Amino acid sequence: MEAHVKAIELKDCWQRYKGSADERARERLVLAYSPLVKYVAGRVRSGLPGHVEEADLISYGLGGLMSAIDRFDLDREIKFETYAITRIRGAIIDELRRLDWVPRSVRARARDIERANQKLEARLQRAPTDEELAAELEISVEEFNAALLQISNSAVIALDELWAARDHDSDGVSVIETMPDRNAPDPAQIAVQHELRHRLADAIAALPDREKLVIALYYYEDLTLREAGEVLGVTESRVSQLHTKAVLRLRSKLVPEADSEAD
Repeated sequence: MEAHVKAIELKDCWQRYKGSADERARERLVLAYSPLVKYVAGRVRSGLPGHVEEADLISYGLGGLMSAIDRFDLDREIKFETYAITRIRGAIIDELRRLDWVPRSVRARARDIERANQKLEARLQRAPTDEELAAELEISVEEFNAALLQISNSAVIALDELWAARDHDSDGVSVIETMPDRNAPDPAQIAVQHELRHRLADAIAALPDREKLVIALYYYEDLTLREAGEVLGVTESRVSQLHTKAVLRLRSKLVPEADSEAD
């Protein structure tokens, strides 16, 4: 009963804000959906160095939530929570990138691994092993694993970014935002979305089993990296390496080379 009443109140707030720009209704919406910011900030925080404060991430994410409320179209057949999570995460990641705290050498190493994976997969017609990737990069396996850990501890790298299409004004537009209104379908946009979904599904299916399992546990079962490590019987740092390696493999397949060159 309480949930039903809350849903009615939120619907009224949405109508008042979108209908007459009622600021009190907007404030109520921000308050009601603020737990989404804490949730996303906690998820992003789990893959960052210890000196990054969750409170800072929440501050960055609030801007994304307010932007989501302002831009959300009530007529689209999309849950606000789904739409907002994408924009909140995007706002946090954009701010971290703006602060430019990731060493250039780490970003360069991540791009090197993406290119090596792309080259080896084309040659071998399968996912390359750690040994093969290390040999291609002309480093030892130990150095390769250390690089993965450094990337996972220093860079904001997430599968969600593969779904984001950024314009040149730095205003993130997610794939969700391009989904057409049910009453005004755009066949071209539907085809693009379906193609990306199938490409991502195929790329995940081609991952080595342990990396595939990490992706499933983290993104679909909503476990933290620490919890995923407990399931796999390995340390959190090892899961971070597996997650980083999986995302770099997927990026090498789905992100254009021109994008991977950009800092």
